[in-house]
Amino acid sequence: MMRRATSSAISRGCTRGSLRMAMNSRSSECKPMVSHRTVNLFDSSKRNKIRNFSSQDNTQPASYQCVHVFISVKPGTEQEFLTASLANARASSQEPGIARFDVLQQDDDPTKFVLVEVYKTSDAPAAHKSTNHYLTWRDAVEHMMAEPRRAIKYKNQFPATVGGWDYGEGISLE
Repeated sequence: MMRRATSSAISRGCTRGSLRMAMNSRSSECKPMVSHRTVNLFDSSKRNKIRNFSSQDNTQPASYQCVHVFISVKPGTEQEFLTASLANARASSQEPGIARFDVLQQDDDPTKFVLVEVYKTSDAPAAHKSTNHYLTWRDAVEHMMAEPRRAIKYKNQFPATVGGWDYGEGISLE
């Protein structure tokens, strides 16, 4: 039998130990109420995924080139820019020379974005800029720019291994 605890039981202050005891006995103390939202406190598969993710390729050092591209778009073009950028990021993340490709939008100014591009080799940025999806993105967003894009290059210090940059098993790029 899978043991589950509702979020309401957790919010009532049940500790993990008292919740386990209540679930194993007929006691009503800290017994979870019926709810449509459940939190599985004892699911070892999540722990195994985290353990597997952290142990991926921990022997090979990562010396990746990380590029942060700072972008300001014209007000009113944020959604159009985001749509084009997400399509580019999904395709870019499938390139063999790219470890990560993240799209960030600033909380307090939705016209500001940062693209975080992590390249596995020194040749990967040039290869990326020659792909059809990049060229399509570049042309599609050109009229949206409030100012020229600005890029800063970094060398990673952490994570120090190749496996630390992976999206991880089960991560959806949709």
